Amino acid sequence: MKRTGTVNLPLHGGKAPRWLFNRMVKLAGEISDIIIYENGQDEFLRRISNPYWFQAFSCVLGYDWHASGTTTVTTGALKVAINPEEFGLAVCGGKGGTSRKTPGDIEKASDLFSLSSKKAEELINASKLSAKVDSGCVQDSYQLYHHCFFLTEKGDWAVVQQGMNDSYARRYHWLGEGVNEFVNEPHAGICCDMKGNDVLDLTASDSKETRKVSLDLVKDNPVHLERFLNKNPQRALAEFEQEFTMPEHHPVLDVDIGKAGMEVIRRAYEIQPGSYEELISLRGMGPKRIRALALISDLLYGTQPSWQDPVKYSFTHGGKDGFPYFTDRRLMDESTSMLKDAVEQARIGRKEKLYAIKRLKDFINE
Repeated sequence: MKRTGTVNLPLHGGKAPRWLFNRMVKLAGEISDIIIYENGQDEFLRRISNPYWFQAFSCVLGYDWHASGTTTVTTGALKVAINPEEFGLAVCGGKGGTSRKTPGDIEKASDLFSLSSKKAEELINASKLSAKVDSGCVQDSYQLYHHCFFLTEKGDWAVVQQGMNDSYARRYHWLGEGVNEFVNEPHAGICCDMKGNDVLDLTASDSKETRKVSLDLVKDNPVHLERFLNKNPQRALAEFEQEFTMPEHHPVLDVDIGKAGMEVIRRAYEIQPGSYEELISLRGMGPKRIRALALISDLLYGTQPSWQDPVKYSFTHGGKDGFPYFTDRRLMDESTSMLKDAVEQARIGRKEKLYAIKRLKDFINE
């Protein structure tokens, strides 16, 4: 499978000035129009889900490669530029509180595209699961704060979402056509310029047994998990053998499960989830409890999860922060105008070709 995925970016201060954002909207609209006109909506999703293409795209719109807002402002410009009725493509969600409106945005787009209620539910579920996976199953210390969901009139989708950790941001890309299981290698790949240490990746193929045992632990009987509360297994074992040391990933803290967590696990036992996807989707099943189940699975049955960080530039008009040079407004306007003319000429040429074919048909019929 072709691998795309995430990208890490050092965050710079500042925001996009109004003059730049207005130009970003126009240029983003023309570029999107050309891609969709020439290659279709599916190709647009494939490109937007590729972190390298997305990064180059944001730079073409006037951002340097690690400017603050590379992700949020670019997707925001796309949301303004792309008219669902014209493009057959909708951009849902956004940054912070706007991301929580994603399900409503998806429902509106589904109604506009006349998608079935079942399909709309599947799309909303894809949105929620992609966010849950990147916050709970890929534990890389980045907190999600931006979620953008792209969907077409045919019901195809892609996700661009971002998490923050101190002065760095990590962007996660999903492409619906490449997702067979949300919890097993769901990203088309992962790319970044900074690799983390001891990242718990429960979506890796190497974590398959951990996912299976975690589910079994909950479905069998959660009572036996309580013996891990209020205890430090490493300290207790050290009392018997001073030289013995536990593997560094084994400690399970009381706070990881806790009394409230046990209630969540008991409810999960009553529901008897049929898959790991269903398990992590349950209300209250957050990163700490997902992690605790993975560690206990390893401790009891030796199902070692993956601790490898699943991770792996472009200037056209300059950047708003002046790197490598300040945005050239005139050049940006000329590029937008050129692309717009190219699209209009292509459409005129297509109409003339169709007219010629029609005239030929009429001539033959005569």
